[in-house]
Amino acid sequence: MARFTNLQIIRGIIVFFMVALVVSGATAFPIESELKLICSIFHIDGDSVAGMPAIFRFVYDIKEALIVTNQQYPQLAYGCDWLAFAHLVIAGMFVGPFIDPIRNKFVIYWGMFACVAILPLAFICGPIREMPFYWTLIDCSFGVFGIIPLIICMKYIKKLEAEQKEAAQEK
Repeated sequence: MARFTNLQIIRGIIVFFMVALVVSGATAFPIESELKLICSIFHIDGDSVAGMPAIFRFVYDIKEALIVTNQQYPQLAYGCDWLAFAHLVIAGMFVGPFIDPIRNKFVIYWGMFACVAILPLAFICGPIREMPFYWTLIDCSFGVFGIIPLIICMKYIKKLEAEQKEAAQEK
């Protein structure tokens, strides 16, 4: 059975994290179409939503608001475009640690900070924007689950760093 090196594991985690950021960001571009699709799949419409769980009502309300907003004020969707772009740019930052994890480990620390920073943002801005509490928890899950691969990655970076120091001392 093949054993992966610490560098291979680090790079695998970083690629996973980058792909997750890109996918997450890319979903911000077609948000109206995605909500229409979700409502279609779950048969959510103005008549059926009253008897459904609150999350379905929330999805339906957001879909309806986006349709009206995009028809009357399409320039507001530009904010979602910038959100998507930010995800893509953040993913690009992880190229540095992919190439040289030890020298660029500050990016991993920065990513961990960003994951933690999601929590106060969600808990402060969620209620201000009248988001349901369960949606605030969903937003927080990006930080909670996002930090896990970064913590694991940092563990392997420290192992790689120790290996390289040991190899340098043996020379």
